[in-house]
Amino acid sequence: MAEIKYQIITPDDNENIKLIADWYLSEWNIPVQTTINKTKMLSPANHEFQILMTVNSIPIATGGLYNHVGLLDRESRFKIYKNWLALVYTKPDNRGNGLGALICKRIQSHAKDLGLKDIYLFTHTAENLYKRLAWQKLERLSLGGKDIVIMKKDL
Repeated sequence: MAEIKYQIITPDDNENIKLIADWYLSEWNIPVQTTINKTKMLSPANHEFQILMTVNSIPIATGGLYNHVGLLDRESRFKIYKNWLALVYTKPDNRGNGLGALICKRIQSHAKDLGLKDIYLFTHTAENLYKRLAWQKLERLSLGGKDIVIMKKDL
């Protein structure tokens, strides 16, 4: 049976931060240094965190909760929402096995433990996953040629 573990990434966890940065570069073309800087600056006081999932001690998936996501730079009306689930990533050879749902549930659980009442996300690729996880659609918009849905999860 697979042993799944989760850890909160800390600013001094350079090895895992670099791994996550490499994943984000390959998946979304986010520059490595951008991810490193953003991850090191996450503020636990503002309920921001990054979680790494390992399966049998092998890093497999990650995601986090952020107060600023790229959508806010393009659609400032969404700045009224804080606590965005974002950058959920599962290694390609491990996709389709429910691990994305598990990391999302862990992020949600940690957010609830921090006392948050709700969290938000936006996606153009994984709406069905979030629907299965009981997220509610708030709004749909077209942005940069993509069909984006904004969703909310009551904790």
